[in-house]
Amino acid sequence: MATGPIVTLTINPALDKSANVDRIVPDHKLRCETPNFEAGGGGINVAKAIHRLGGNPIAVFTIGGPTGQRLHKLVKSEGVETLVIETKQWTRENFHVLETSTGFQYRFGVPGTEMMPTEVRAILETLEEFDPKPSYIIASGSLPPGVPEDFYGQIAKIAHKQGARFIADTSGEALRHATESGVYLLKPNITELSELVGVDKLEMDDVDDAARALIIRGQCEVVVVSMGAMGAMLVTEDQIEHIPAPPVQKKSTVGAGDSMVAGMVWTLSQGKSLREAVRMGVACGSAATMNSGSELFKMHDVKRLMDWLNRYGKRYSATI
Repeated sequence: MATGPIVTLTINPALDKSANVDRIVPDHKLRCETPNFEAGGGGINVAKAIHRLGGNPIAVFTIGGPTGQRLHKLVKSEGVETLVIETKQWTRENFHVLETSTGFQYRFGVPGTEMMPTEVRAILETLEEFDPKPSYIIASGSLPPGVPEDFYGQIAKIAHKQGARFIADTSGEALRHATESGVYLLKPNITELSELVGVDKLEMDDVDDAARALIIRGQCEVVVVSMGAMGAMLVTEDQIEHIPAPPVQKKSTVGAGDSMVAGMVWTLSQGKSLREAVRMGVACGSAATMNSGSELFKMHDVKRLMDWLNRYGKRYSATI
């Protein structure tokens, strides 16, 4: 069982504002319901989800201006321990609209504000100076302007020095640089996996070979390929297993990937096996899709879906 804290990092958080409206009509003033505010960002979501599972993670993230202060209060209000790095520029604000007449959700995301080199260095120093040393560092989300593309690669090196397991949940060049420095676990979807191995497209029969290629290259130890409604594929040097997704009525996929990461890391931190960790990850991710908006999973849904996986999952899973 891991002894050090679980640390999540969000370098490009957002204050998420959401509201409902009957219909979206061009050139009309639309009367929205009272908006709801939530703290957004991959690492923040992972920390909130781990806390919901019973853990005590430390959420490290940047804040700037009034929007950043409000975001910080929202995270603390959920009982999550925080460690913040203040920035000159204001924290960005995203806007989500649910069209109630159709059930369609519209998500408006704005780019992150530019960070100063001194602010980037402050983040690295914050992680370097952690005491006690983290058992897991989870870096999740995109990089804002002003942050070098190899930033997550630098985080990977810090994690190696501290003896922490590093998990990078991002995409594009940021993900490529992270894998070049070596990570413990990757959770790509099939498109991201194809980009990492340098091919335009992967057929289902090729997914396990592509994931194992990353492991052979030393870019990671574990790959968990997220396959949406088909569940996930666990690949290690000597293990390949498909874990099915329980059947659920899907309302929104927002936060599902972060919930999956949280379920896996929390289970691993309890000394459980990778198979058990991925099952919990699939249960948490599937449970998150049962809620509208950006709400994460409910624990009673996670328990019910874990019961389904324990009872019926073996019928649909495959170990190769």
